[in-house]
Formats: sequence, structure tokens, C-alpha cells
Amino acid sequence: MLIGIAFYSHAFCAAAFLLLTILLLTRWKSNTHAKVTTAASLLTTAWATVVAFETLSGAPISLAGELLELGRDAGWTLLLVKLLGAFKTDTPPRIGNLKPSVIAIALLYGALFAATLYAYLQGVSIDEVPVVVPGILGKVALAVVGMLLVEQLYRNAPVRERWGIKFACMGVGGLFAYDFYLYSDAMLFRLVNPEIWIARGAINALTAPLIALSAARNPKWSLGISVSRQALFHSVTLFGSAIYLLAMAGAGYYLRYFGGTWGAVMQGTFLAGAVALLFAVLFSGTFRSWLRVFISKHFYSYNYDYREEWLRFTKTLSEGGPQITERAIQAVANLVESPGGVLYLSRESGNCELVSRWNMQVGDDVEPVDSAFCHFLKTRQWVVDLHDYREAPERYDGMTLPAWLEQVADAWLVVPLILSNDLCGFVVLARARSRIVLNWEVTDLLKIAGSQAASYLAQQESANALMVARQFESFNRMSTFIVHDLKNLVSQLSLLVANAERHKDNPEFQRDMLETVDLSVQKMRLLLHKLARGSAIESPGRLHIDKLLRQAIAIKSGAEPKPQLEIIDADLMVVADPARLERVIGHIIQNAVEATAKEGHVIVRLLRWHREAVVECSDTGAGMDDEFIRERLFKPFESTKSAGMGIGVFESREYIQELGGRIEVQSQQPGGTTFRIILPLHLRDAQPVGQLA
Repeated sequence: MLIGIAFYSHAFCAAAFLLLTILLLTRWKSNTHAKVTTAASLLTTAWATVVAFETLSGAPISLAGELLELGRDAGWTLLLVKLLGAFKTDTPPRIGNLKPSVIAIALLYGALFAATLYAYLQGVSIDEVPVVVPGILGKVALAVVGMLLVEQLYRNAPVRERWGIKFACMGVGGLFAYDFYLYSDAMLFRLVNPEIWIARGAINALTAPLIALSAARNPKWSLGISVSRQALFHSVTLFGSAIYLLAMAGAGYYLRYFGGTWGAVMQGTFLAGAVALLFAVLFSGTFRSWLRVFISKHFYSYNYDYREEWLRFTKTLSEGGPQITERAIQAVANLVESPGGVLYLSRESGNCELVSRWNMQVGDDVEPVDSAFCHFLKTRQWVVDLHDYREAPERYDGMTLPAWLEQVADAWLVVPLILSNDLCGFVVLARARSRIVLNWEVTDLLKIAGSQAASYLAQQESANALMVARQFESFNRMSTFIVHDLKNLVSQLSLLVANAERHKDNPEFQRDMLETVDLSVQKMRLLLHKLARGSAIESPGRLHIDKLLRQAIAIKSGAEPKPQLEIIDADLMVVADPARLERVIGHIIQNAVEATAKEGHVIVRLLRWHREAVVECSDTGAGMDDEFIRERLFKPFESTKSAGMGIGVFESREYIQELGGRIEVQSQQPGGTTFRIILPLHLRDAQPVGQLA
């Protein structure tokens, strides 16, 4: 009964594909891929005919039947490859070279062909060969390859072309899908299921009309399809995972078969571990990076799909989330699979300063813009490979690597940020997850990416400068209102003076005048407190800074906690405007007092450090975190006070820098804050050098 059903099933398949072959030979001669399609259909017809008559005679499947089955699979595989355009001479470079994949498929067919011949020379049916040798496992692999090609064909076809190939994908994909079902079942149970095998002919016959309909819809079948790196990456991952799981399933079967009582436990534990290992590998950033580099290196003429890379690069720079400085590091690092980096930008101080870091730790060192290293980056605009520099420094024309950069162990590349032939800064990248050869293509891409990132950063800097300018404009507008209030106060006081001579003996007038003067003084003090800088600025001169400190402390004598003064080195002279310097020191003392509880301490020290005078203001207040100090403390119009204007510390730093000094800040939470105002001394004669506490 089953023999008869098997005969009719495969005979029906032979008739269906014979009709398809005749139609291809007569009606659709103009088909671009007619030869390959006709050959595959003819091989399918021959295979089904041989299997049908061998089944009817009761004989096992012969060598001819097995070889024709391999020929049938090879024919449809070749058609899929041709449709993918692997050997088209007009293929643009971005499509890439799929010849390595075709060679691998050809080797797989060759290996299975040799295994089939060997099995029959030994007098063993190929389906009876154990799965540890190329046999049923090889047929499963062929089915997986066919399904992957079908998936690639449909995924990469333009939407307008899918109408012409979708039935071909369904038909050829159905052939390989049923083979996968048949032989994976046989591999697991070490025996071909006769019911599944009998239905194979009829199911194959159902795919012939689908292929015929697709051929009628698209006589040319020339789609110009490209295989993107992303699609190939996912396909390789899927194919590798399928092969791995099949191998692990086979190993698990043998563990259960030979494990005795513990067989089931060993099999379950082994399969769970195998699946866990697979997920660990698939989600490993290092493995994914290696696979991308491997695919770009061995399957494509160029290392990058520039369209995809540039879209990803600009998206990273433009999207929200982290600061633009951190996004710039990520965008450049992603081009070479680097896991981290740091960004240095040129500042008004004349140094390239660290402004952002991403998964990489370095010190807070600065690099002068006029240093030999920055001069080399500006003039040559090279991407510096630090490993190559250490091996052959003569290639870099005597460039001197900064000492702080040599101490960064995982530093790999230095990418200059060039805008209008000027150095805006540079990015230091960490070592890549996988080995990347730094050839001309990679360096050119990094240089272009650096210039693009520099333009984004310059645009951000311009936007920030414009915002600060607008804030200063608002501040000036506010000053106009203050001047108007002062004018009203002056007018009011002038009126009092004018009436004083007439009413100076009137006690009631005297009482009102005192009250008015007191209110006017309070208002003027409030206005002066808000007004950061007066209109008249005296010329700087020599002054004793200890006397200035005593005067500043005396003004704050009524504050709680009361500031304490410690003069470690007296009689130190600096050149500055007394009023402005007193305002700077007073502002810092006032901030320390406001940040400290009444039971706390605020200590002001004066000492000498080499050729500099150091004014320390230490408090035991709440302190500040590093991010606040770096991002907000010296930024204008940033204040944590409800009534603050946010320009006090900014103005203080600006004036101290005008004097050739600097302000340093150390803070802990909790623990307090220490401000250091460091000014160059006006030396009259040699004095002993003290120690900085």
C-alpha cells in the first residue's frame, strides 16, 4: 500500500516538473535565467522519475537517485545565487563579492557528493550512514543553505520587485524547508520516517506551479539585488547558530544513548550549557565586532558600507541623550569598533583640555596648543597609531608623544579634529575589540569623521557662546533697570537735601529724613550687591595682600560662622586693583560662610608658594561633586542660590586670570571645600620659599 502511494507521489512530482520544463523550453526562452531554471527543473523531473520507479520495484534508492537529488538541490541553489547577482559584472562595489560564499557552498556539495560515492562503494545506503559522518547531516546543511539563500533573496529585493519573485521564494523555499524537516527528523531518530518521505514527492509537486507563476510574472528575473553587510551578518549568525545547535543536539543524543541511568540528566545539562554558551557568544561585543570585521574583510571589496556608516555616524552625533562631546567620541569610536575614548578641545587658555570621556580613564592633564604634538596633528592631519609610533617613531618625522599620553595603557589611536585647516582638538581611542588593520581606507574615513565631528562641536560651541551673549544682553538690560532705580534714589535724596535747610529744625522732618536715608542705603546696598561691576575701575597697583585680607575679614566679622584669618607668610605684595581683588576674595569668603553651618569653620590662610602668593579659603560645608565643579561652577549665570545671579565665581576667575593667576578648587561631599587664589608675587627682594599646605 505504502509503495503504491510513494510511486504516485513521486510520479506526480515528475509530471509537474516535466510540464514546467517544457514550458520553460518553449514559451519563456527570453528568460535571463532560463538555462539554470530549466536545468534545475529537469533534474527535479529526473530525480522524481527514478525514485518513483525504484520505489515501485521495491529496490532501495540507488546511487543514481542520490546523485540526482544532489543535482536537483544544486540546480535550485545555483538559481538562487544567480538571482542574487553574485557573478554580475555590472555589480556596484557596495554589493560586495559573494564568491567566497559560493565556493563554500560548492565545497559542501562536493563533500556530500564524495561521501555518497564512498557510501555506495562500501555497499551502505547514504541514509544508513551514522550522522557523525557527512550523510544526513550534510543534507540538513544543504537545506539550511537553501533556506538562507531564499531569505536573502526576498529580504534584499526592492519592494517593487518582490511581486515578481515571492512565489519563486515560496516554491524553492518549500523544497528546502521540507527537506530540512525530513532529514532533521531522520538525524534525531537515526531513521528516515517513511510517511514523511512518501509525502515528499506530492509536496514537491505543489511547488512547481509557484515557480511557474513567478517565471511568468518576471521573465527577466534580473533584480540587481545587493547583499548588505547587516543582512549578511545576521544570516551568518543564524546559519552558524543552526549548525551549532544541530551539532549540540547530536552530541546530546549520544550522551543520552551511552549515558545509561544518567543519560537523561547528562543530556539536559549539556544542552542547557550549550544554549547558555551560544547566548553568551551571540551577545558578546567582542565576538560581534570580530564577525563584522571578518565579513568586511573576506566578503567585500571595501571595509565599509559608507552609506550605512555615515548614516549611523550622523545619527549618533545628532540624537539626544549624552552631551555632544560624548556622542562625538562614540561616533568616531564606532567606526573602528573601539570601546571607549576621550576628547580634548582647544580652549581660550591656549591648551587642549579634557572635556569628555567615554569608557576610558585618563588624568586631567592638558596639552598646549603650541606643543610639537599638536603642531604635528595640525600640519600633517594624520591619524596617529600609538602602537606603530612606539615600534617605528621615525615614520612620524620626529613627533614627540606627550608624557601623559604614554601613560595611558589602552590608548590606540589619536584622531585629529580639523576644521578649516585648524586644530580644534583630538580624540584618543581605546584599543579595538578585534584586530583592525589601519590601512588607507580606515585612516581616510577617520580623518573625514574627525572633520565632521569638529564641525558639530564648533557649532555647539558657537551656540553656547551665543547663549552666553544673550544672557549678558539680558544682564545689561537688567543693569538699565538698576540705573533707573539709582536715578530715582538720587532724585529722592536730592529732594531731601534741598528741603533740609528749611526744615532742619523740624523733629518730624528729621525723623522722616533718617528713615528715608536708611531705606535708600538699604536699597543701594542691595543694588550694589546685584551689580557685579561698577562703572569706574582703578588702575592696578602694588598692594600688601595681608592688609587686604584683614579688611575683607573685618567686613565679614558679623557673619556666622565668623571667618578666621591665618597669616603664614606676611608682607606679600601683588599687583592688582584693590577694590576688584577685595570683591573677589570677599565673594569667595561669603560663599564659604553661606555654605557652612553656624557651628562650622571658615579659615582663610595666606602663604607663599615659590614665586606665587596663595590665598586659601577652606570651609566645613556640604561640599560639591566633581561634575558640578567641572560643568557648572565657573559657568556664567549658573547658580544654586535662589537670589543668585551666577556670575560671581565666573567674574572672579576671569579677573584672576587677567592678573596672570588661577583659581583651584578641591571639594568633598561631605568634608567641605577649599578655594585657592594663586597670584604672581611682586618681588622686591629674595624671600624664603614656604610650603603649600
